[in-house]
Amino acid sequence: MIRIAVFSDVHGNLPALNAVLEDMEKRGVTQKFCLGDLVDFAPWGNEVIEKIRNLNIPCLMGNHDERIAFNIPVIPLSKHSPEETEARLIAIDHSKKYITENNKMFLSELPFHIKLNYKVGKRYWNIQLVHSSLTSNDTYLYESENDEVFVDMLKESQADMVVMGHTHLSFKKYFESEGRAVNCGSVGRSKEENRLASYLIITMTDDQIIPEIIQIPYPLEQTALAIEESEIPDYYASFLKNKKESVL
Repeated sequence: MIRIAVFSDVHGNLPALNAVLEDMEKRGVTQKFCLGDLVDFAPWGNEVIEKIRNLNIPCLMGNHDERIAFNIPVIPLSKHSPEETEARLIAIDHSKKYITENNKMFLSELPFHIKLNYKVGKRYWNIQLVHSSLTSNDTYLYESENDEVFVDMLKESQADMVVMGHTHLSFKKYFESEGRAVNCGSVGRSKEENRLASYLIITMTDDQIIPEIIQIPYPLEQTALAIEESEIPDYYASFLKNKKESVL
C-alpha cells in the first residue's frame, strides 16, 4: 500500500498550511505534492514559499504564482463585484511588492504539470496532477461540469486519476471505465461553507486507488487578524470568516 497527500491553493495562509502539514504527519503520510497558488490574499507569501522549498515539496505553477513570477497584469473579471475587483488589485499588488526576488525566481521555475506513476504489486497507477486543467492553470472546472470534460482529461493524460485545485471547492467524480477526477479543495482560502482547510490523501493498493478528501480546522482568526493588520484589504479577512460570498 502507498499513500500520498495532495494539496493546493495556500494563498499565503501560513497557519492553514502548518495545520495541514501537521495533520499529514499525524496520519503518517510523508509524500506530499502541491498544485500551486502559494501566494496572494494572506500576508505570508514568502513564508509559504520558503516552507515549500525547505521541505522539498514538488509544486506546480498556479495562475497566481505565474502572475507574481512574471509580473503579469491583473485583468478584472466580469464575475467580480466592484468591491472585490478593487480588493483583488490591492492584494495582488501587495504580493508583487513584498515577494522577494529569490522567491519570484522559484515561482517562475515551477512545472506546469506533474505525472506520477506508482507500482503496487503488479499494478501500475498513473496520477495526473494539474492546477486547473491540462491546457491552462486558469480554467474553472466545477463538479457540475459535463462529465465528458473530465473523461477527456483522463484519456488524454492516460491516467487513472486526475487531481486538480484552483476552484477552492473539493469534489470526487468516478467514471467506471475511465478513472477518477478529484478536486482537493483549498488549504488557505476555501470557498466551502465550513471554510476548513482541505487536502487529499490518495491510497493505492494492488487492486484499487482511493481518494479521501480531508478537511480540518486551523487558527482562522489568526489569519484574519494578520490580514486586517496588513496592507491587504479586510475584504479577505471577512471572506475567511464567511461574512460575504466571493469568487476568485
